[in-house]
Amino acid sequence: MPKVGIIYNDVKPLACQVAHHWQEKLTSLGYDIHLTTGMGGLLGYSSHERPICHTPIESLAPPHFDTDMDFAVVLGGDGTVLSAFRQLAPVGVPLLTVNTGHMGFLTEAYLNQLPQAMEQVLAGDYEIEERAMLSVQLFHQEELMWEALCLNEMVLHREPLTSMCHFEVEVGKHATVDIAADGIIISTPTGSTAYSLSAGGPVITPGVPVMQLMPICPHSLASRGLVFPDTERVTIRSANPDPLVMVVDGNAGCYVLPKDWICTCRSPYTARFIRLQPPEFFKVLREKLGWGLPHIAKPSSVELP
Repeated sequence: MPKVGIIYNDVKPLACQVAHHWQEKLTSLGYDIHLTTGMGGLLGYSSHERPICHTPIESLAPPHFDTDMDFAVVLGGDGTVLSAFRQLAPVGVPLLTVNTGHMGFLTEAYLNQLPQAMEQVLAGDYEIEERAMLSVQLFHQEELMWEALCLNEMVLHREPLTSMCHFEVEVGKHATVDIAADGIIISTPTGSTAYSLSAGGPVITPGVPVMQLMPICPHSLASRGLVFPDTERVTIRSANPDPLVMVVDGNAGCYVLPKDWICTCRSPYTARFIRLQPPEFFKVLREKLGWGLPHIAKPSSVELP
């Protein structure tokens, strides 16, 4: 019996309604259906009283969501998609992402397109696009204290964000560099259209095998963004006497104490997107962010007599 999963945002009544509707429909067609919410991919925030909330990367997959699952449907916005990939990337389940939120930059279909999309996927008429993910680990001396998988970015900053920090950053085996900024972002190509873009970084097309380091409001004209091969590890140490906060994909975080250090690298796991047609990244940029839209009239090609 083919096995299919549904991950939905249980905060949104419409997503809950659609999830249970498709559970009944697919069950009647002979599929083994398993439901879960996106909450399982939210790693939580640490606090001063409990500075570590360590959940191993491989421990987030919900029960019955495993390598035997053909695919899963995600019902929600970009936050639900990010959470779903943290849950299922380690077991390699491809996801059909359906927008019931707002921006939906990471989603493949809108809710009104779901019947046609499901028909196409059940017929096997789709492609799988793999996106790089980051593994983020926090160490105290040599002991692993916290880790997370992310599709967009890792952000390190002080609380509150309005004060400058000093970072010592080592990319691969290159010499350590000092960066003075409000914070620092390490992003994937997918994350280049998220926080990194707002911080002034470039857009990177998903197939390019690179990562990006982006200072947030750097206190130097020489501290600019850096694009580097995704085969390089990045080590970050704080040169501040106070704790910092690390946030992954905007929804999970932990405190970083002065003697702690962070290691980020490309994860062996990838985000596997189900595509109903060949991926067209520039079309998504144009539709969601307005990239490449003409803002002035083009010169006329008609010659005057």
